[in-house]
Amino acid sequence: MKIQLQQGLPIISLTLTHNNQSIVLPNVLFDTGCAATVFDTDVLAQIGIFIDFINGRAKRMYGVGGTSEICYEQMLPELQIEHFALNDFPIQLGSIQEPYGFDGILGIDFMIRVRCKADFETMEIKFSS
Repeated sequence: MKIQLQQGLPIISLTLTHNNQSIVLPNVLFDTGCAATVFDTDVLAQIGIFIDFINGRAKRMYGVGGTSEICYEQMLPELQIEHFALNDFPIQLGSIQEPYGFDGILGIDFMIRVRCKADFETMEIKFSS
């Protein structure tokens, strides 16, 4: 995965697959300071992922400066990010495209799960085998 700096922020492009439907998200923040992976609700609706008001739970997502947004955290039994199949992976869904301009935020939970390393010399994300 290539990293591009946009206004000083590490931005990546990735493919999400759910129930044999895929979508390319070209504007995802690679955020080592974010505990959870968050995606824009409207973007994921395109591949059939919707907020689960019954089994999900409302959470606050805090940004720099302490401002917060409501999002919903829910467990996805099956999700593929790039070539990584993630079973029972928690994601947060919220409105992040309009206020922040991102399709999603790839958090440390994903990075630890797939054992990735960010190489800012080559501007690539590498994965342990």
